[in-house]
Amino acid sequence: MNPVKAVSITGHGSNCEAESAYAAKMAGADVSDIVYFFDLTAGRVRLADYNFLIFPGGFLDGDDLGAGQAAAVRWRYAKTASGDALLDQLTGFFHNGGLVLGICNGFQLLVKLGLLPALGGRYFERQVSLANNDSARFEDRWVTLAANPASPCVFTRGVGVIDLPVRHGEGKLVPGSEEILNEIVAGNLHALQYVDPDTKKPTQDYPANPNGSPLAIAGLTDPTGRILGLMPHPEAYNDKTNHPGWTRGEGTALGLTLLENGVRYLKQR
Repeated sequence: MNPVKAVSITGHGSNCEAESAYAAKMAGADVSDIVYFFDLTAGRVRLADYNFLIFPGGFLDGDDLGAGQAAAVRWRYAKTASGDALLDQLTGFFHNGGLVLGICNGFQLLVKLGLLPALGGRYFERQVSLANNDSARFEDRWVTLAANPASPCVFTRGVGVIDLPVRHGEGKLVPGSEEILNEIVAGNLHALQYVDPDTKKPTQDYPANPNGSPLAIAGLTDPTGRILGLMPHPEAYNDKTNHPGWTRGEGTALGLTLLENGVRYLKQR
Protein backbone atom coordinates (compact mmCIF):
# COMPACT_ATOMS: atom_id res chain seq x y z
CA MET A 1 0.00 0.00 0.00
CA ASN A 2 1.09 3.54 -0.67
CA PRO A 3 2.03 5.69 2.34
CA VAL A 4 -0.30 8.59 3.04
CA LYS A 5 1.45 11.85 3.88
CA ALA A 6 -0.92 14.55 5.07
CA VAL A 7 -0.13 18.21 5.59
CA SER A 8 -2.29 20.80 7.32
CA ILE A 9 -1.42 24.35 6.23
CA THR A 10 -1.37 27.08 8.88
CA GLY A 11 -0.47 30.74 9.25
CA HIS A 12 -2.21 34.07 8.60
CA GLY A 13 -5.13 33.22 10.88
CA SER A 14 -5.83 29.49 10.56
CA ASN A 15 -6.78 28.02 13.92
CA CYS A 16 -7.90 24.44 13.26
CA GLU A 17 -4.62 23.10 11.91
CA ALA A 18 -3.87 20.95 14.98
CA GLU A 19 -7.32 19.33 15.01
CA SER A 20 -7.09 18.69 11.26
CA ALA A 21 -3.65 17.11 11.51
CA TYR A 22 -4.83 14.98 14.44
CA ALA A 23 -7.90 13.86 12.48
CA ALA A 24 -5.73 12.84 9.52
CA LYS A 25 -3.52 10.82 11.86
CA MET A 26 -6.54 9.16 13.48
CA ALA A 27 -7.87 8.39 9.99
CA GLY A 28 -4.75 6.38 9.23
CA ALA A 29 -2.31 8.77 7.60
CA ASP A 30 1.28 7.58 7.94
CA VAL A 31 2.52 11.15 8.25
CA SER A 32 0.46 14.10 9.44
CA ASP A 33 2.38 17.37 9.58
CA ILE A 34 1.50 20.97 10.31
CA VAL A 35 3.31 23.35 7.98
CA TYR A 36 3.34 27.14 7.97
CA PHE A 37 2.68 28.93 4.70
CA PHE A 38 5.99 30.73 5.30
CA ASP A 39 7.83 27.40 5.26
CA LEU A 40 6.50 26.78 1.76
CA THR A 41 7.56 30.17 0.46
CA ALA A 42 10.96 29.88 2.19
CA GLY A 43 11.51 26.55 0.42
CA ARG A 44 11.94 24.58 3.64
CA VAL A 45 8.98 22.37 2.68
CA ARG A 46 7.48 21.40 -0.67
CA LEU A 47 3.97 20.20 -1.40
CA ALA A 48 5.51 17.41 -3.48
CA ASP A 49 6.54 15.79 -0.19
CA TYR A 50 2.85 15.04 0.54
CA ASN A 51 -0.23 13.55 -1.10
CA PHE A 52 -3.04 14.73 1.21
CA LEU A 53 -3.39 18.51 1.53
CA ILE A 54 -5.69 20.05 4.14
CA PHE A 55 -6.71 23.69 4.23
CA PRO A 56 -8.14 23.93 7.77
CA GLY A 57 -10.72 26.21 9.29
CA GLY A 58 -9.93 29.55 10.86
CA PHE A 59 -10.13 33.22 10.05
CA LEU A 60 -7.52 33.81 7.40
CA ASP A 61 -6.42 37.44 7.48
CA GLY A 62 -9.31 38.21 9.81
CA ASP A 63 -11.73 37.65 6.91
CA ASP A 64 -10.81 41.13 5.67
CA LEU A 65 -12.05 41.74 2.09
CA GLY A 66 -14.15 38.60 2.49
CA ALA A 67 -13.35 35.17 3.90
CA GLY A 68 -10.43 33.55 2.09
CA GLN A 69 -10.03 36.40 -0.39
CA ALA A 70 -6.59 37.65 0.69
CA ALA A 71 -5.33 34.07 1.05
CA ALA A 72 -6.47 33.23 -2.48
CA VAL A 73 -4.48 36.18 -3.84
CA ARG A 74 -1.48 35.10 -1.77
CA TRP A 75 -1.55 31.54 -3.15
CA ARG A 76 -2.04 32.80 -6.68
CA TYR A 77 0.94 35.16 -6.70
CA ALA A 78 3.40 34.00 -4.01
CA LYS A 79 6.86 32.88 -5.02
CA THR A 80 9.34 30.71 -3.18
CA ALA A 81 12.79 31.84 -2.11
CA SER A 82 14.16 30.37 -5.34
CA GLY A 83 11.72 32.42 -7.42
CA ASP A 84 9.32 29.62 -8.36
CA ALA A 85 5.58 30.25 -8.32
CA LEU A 86 3.93 28.53 -5.35
CA LEU A 87 0.86 28.02 -7.53
CA ASP A 88 2.96 25.70 -9.70
CA GLN A 89 3.58 23.51 -6.64
CA LEU A 90 -0.15 23.38 -5.92
CA THR A 91 -0.97 22.58 -9.54
CA GLY A 92 1.70 19.86 -9.66
CA PHE A 93 0.47 18.39 -6.38
CA PHE A 94 -3.01 17.97 -7.81
CA HIS A 95 -1.91 16.72 -11.23
CA ASN A 96 0.21 14.06 -9.49
CA GLY A 97 -2.91 12.60 -7.89
CA GLY A 98 -2.98 14.36 -4.52
CA LEU A 99 -6.16 14.89 -2.51
CA VAL A 100 -7.29 18.30 -1.27
CA LEU A 101 -9.68 18.89 1.64
CA GLY A 102 -10.82 22.41 2.49
CA ILE A 103 -12.75 22.84 5.74
CA CYS A 104 -14.78 25.99 6.48
CA ASN A 105 -12.23 28.78 5.91
CA GLY A 106 -10.37 26.27 3.75
CA PHE A 107 -13.51 25.83 1.64
CA GLN A 108 -13.79 29.60 1.30
CA LEU A 109 -10.18 29.66 0.10
CA LEU A 110 -10.76 26.88 -2.45
CA VAL A 111 -13.74 28.56 -4.11
CA LYS A 112 -12.04 31.96 -4.25
CA LEU A 113 -8.89 30.42 -5.63
CA GLY A 114 -11.03 28.69 -8.26
CA LEU A 115 -10.25 25.07 -7.36
CA LEU A 116 -13.95 24.42 -6.79
CA PRO A 117 -16.16 23.54 -8.52
CA ALA A 118 -13.85 23.69 -11.59
CA LEU A 119 -16.70 23.15 -14.05
CA GLY A 120 -15.45 21.91 -17.37
CA GLY A 121 -12.05 21.25 -15.84
CA ARG A 122 -11.43 25.02 -15.62
CA TYR A 123 -9.28 25.17 -12.51
CA PHE A 124 -8.25 28.51 -10.99
CA GLU A 125 -11.31 30.19 -12.50
CA ARG A 126 -13.68 31.57 -9.88
CA GLN A 127 -17.17 30.26 -10.58
CA VAL A 128 -18.86 30.48 -7.17
CA SER A 129 -18.32 32.27 -3.88
CA LEU A 130 -19.38 32.00 -0.25
CA ALA A 131 -21.21 34.96 1.26
CA ASN A 132 -22.75 36.06 4.56
CA ASN A 133 -25.28 33.72 6.13
CA ASP A 134 -28.93 34.66 5.56
CA SER A 135 -29.27 34.91 9.35
CA ALA A 136 -26.73 37.78 9.29
CA ARG A 137 -25.00 36.17 12.25
CA PHE A 138 -22.24 33.73 13.07
CA GLU A 139 -23.71 30.21 13.22
CA ASP A 140 -22.28 27.80 15.77
CA ARG A 141 -24.40 24.64 15.90
CA TRP A 142 -24.62 20.99 14.87
CA VAL A 143 -26.28 20.17 11.55
CA THR A 144 -27.31 17.02 9.73
CA LEU A 145 -25.90 16.35 6.27
CA ALA A 146 -26.57 13.86 3.50
CA ALA A 147 -23.93 12.82 0.99
CA ASN A 148 -24.88 12.73 -2.67
CA PRO A 149 -24.46 9.05 -3.66
CA ALA A 150 -24.00 10.02 -7.31
CA SER A 151 -21.14 12.41 -6.58
CA PRO A 152 -17.65 11.50 -7.83
CA CYS A 153 -16.25 12.73 -4.48
CA VAL A 154 -13.64 10.40 -2.98
CA PHE A 155 -14.28 11.61 0.55
CA THR A 156 -18.05 11.02 0.71
CA ARG A 157 -18.26 7.50 -0.68
CA GLY A 158 -20.72 5.44 1.30
CA VAL A 159 -21.23 8.15 3.90
CA GLY A 160 -25.04 8.47 3.84
CA VAL A 161 -26.23 10.79 6.62
CA ILE A 162 -23.81 12.40 9.05
CA ASP A 163 -23.97 14.99 11.82
CA LEU A 164 -21.25 17.64 11.97
CA PRO A 165 -20.77 21.01 13.68
CA VAL A 166 -20.67 24.31 11.81
CA ARG A 167 -19.10 27.56 12.96
CA HIS A 168 -19.08 30.23 10.29
CA GLY A 169 -20.41 33.64 9.32
CA GLU A 170 -19.90 33.37 5.55
CA GLY A 171 -21.18 29.99 4.43
CA LYS A 172 -23.88 30.70 1.87
CA LEU A 173 -22.96 29.38 -1.56
CA VAL A 174 -23.40 32.00 -4.28
CA PRO A 175 -22.99 30.68 -7.85
CA GLY A 176 -21.86 33.09 -10.52
CA SER A 177 -25.05 32.38 -12.48
CA GLU A 178 -28.05 30.09 -12.61
CA GLU A 179 -26.27 28.17 -15.36
CA ILE A 180 -23.33 27.46 -13.06
CA LEU A 181 -25.65 26.14 -10.37
CA ASN A 182 -27.34 23.91 -12.95
CA GLU A 183 -23.94 22.59 -14.09
CA ILE A 184 -23.00 21.78 -10.50
CA VAL A 185 -26.17 19.74 -10.10
CA ALA A 186 -25.86 18.07 -13.52
CA GLY A 187 -22.32 16.95 -12.65
CA ASN A 188 -23.33 15.88 -9.12
CA LEU A 189 -20.62 18.14 -7.75
CA HIS A 190 -22.83 19.02 -4.77
CA ALA A 191 -21.24 16.40 -2.55
CA LEU A 192 -23.02 17.27 0.71
CA GLN A 193 -26.36 18.91 1.52
CA TYR A 194 -27.98 20.17 4.69
CA VAL A 195 -30.98 18.01 5.51
CA ASP A 196 -33.86 18.08 7.95
CA PRO A 197 -32.77 15.89 10.89
CA ASP A 198 -36.15 14.11 10.91
CA THR A 199 -36.96 13.63 7.23
CA LYS A 200 -33.32 13.49 6.05
CA LYS A 201 -34.37 15.56 3.02
CA PRO A 202 -32.48 18.64 1.77
CA THR A 203 -33.93 21.77 3.34
CA GLN A 204 -33.84 25.54 3.04
CA ASP A 205 -35.35 25.93 6.50
CA TYR A 206 -33.29 27.60 9.21
CA PRO A 207 -31.53 26.42 11.35
CA ALA A 208 -31.21 22.99 9.68
CA ASN A 209 -29.76 24.94 6.76
CA PRO A 210 -27.66 27.40 8.78
CA ASN A 211 -26.73 29.81 5.99
CA GLY A 212 -29.38 29.65 3.27
CA SER A 213 -27.24 27.99 0.60
CA PRO A 214 -29.29 27.22 -2.53
CA LEU A 215 -30.28 23.58 -2.86
CA ALA A 216 -28.99 23.23 0.72
CA ILE A 217 -25.44 22.76 -0.58
CA ALA A 218 -22.95 22.28 2.25
CA GLY A 219 -19.99 20.93 0.29
CA LEU A 220 -18.66 20.85 -3.27
CA THR A 221 -16.31 18.57 -5.13
CA ASP A 222 -14.53 18.95 -8.46
CA PRO A 223 -15.06 16.74 -11.55
CA THR A 224 -12.27 14.34 -10.48
CA GLY A 225 -13.73 13.92 -6.99
CA ARG A 226 -10.29 14.50 -5.46
CA ILE A 227 -11.06 17.95 -4.05
CA LEU A 228 -13.70 18.47 -1.36
CA GLY A 229 -14.65 21.74 0.27
CA LEU A 230 -17.28 21.87 3.00
CA MET A 231 -18.46 24.36 5.59
CA PRO A 232 -19.04 21.85 8.45
CA HIS A 233 -16.05 20.58 10.46
CA PRO A 234 -15.41 16.81 10.14
CA GLU A 235 -12.21 17.10 12.20
CA ALA A 236 -14.30 18.27 15.18
CA TYR A 237 -16.22 14.97 15.34
CA ASN A 238 -13.41 12.51 16.01
CA ASP A 239 -14.96 10.69 18.97
CA LYS A 240 -18.53 9.72 19.82
CA THR A 241 -18.40 11.93 22.92
CA ASN A 242 -18.05 15.03 20.71
CA HIS A 243 -21.71 14.68 19.71
CA PRO A 244 -24.05 16.74 21.92
CA GLY A 245 -26.50 13.84 22.16
CA TRP A 246 -24.05 11.02 22.80
CA THR A 247 -25.27 10.37 26.37
CA ARG A 248 -28.72 9.72 24.88
CA GLY A 249 -27.30 7.28 22.35
CA GLU A 250 -27.52 9.81 19.54
CA GLY A 251 -24.95 10.34 16.84
CA THR A 252 -23.92 9.23 13.38
CA ALA A 253 -20.74 8.05 11.74
CA LEU A 254 -17.83 10.18 12.92
CA GLY A 255 -16.53 13.06 10.87
CA LEU A 256 -13.33 11.03 10.63
CA THR A 257 -15.17 8.89 8.07
CA LEU A 258 -14.55 11.54 5.41
CA LEU A 259 -10.82 11.58 6.08
CA GLU A 260 -10.69 7.78 6.32
CA ASN A 261 -12.16 7.58 2.83
CA GLY A 262 -9.42 9.88 1.58
CA VAL A 263 -6.68 7.87 3.29
CA ARG A 264 -8.11 4.62 1.93
CA TYR A 265 -8.19 6.01 -1.60
CA LEU A 266 -4.54 7.06 -1.46
CA LYS A 267 -3.38 3.78 0.05
CA GLN A 268 -5.11 1.75 -2.64
CA ARG A 269 -4.06 3.85 -5.64
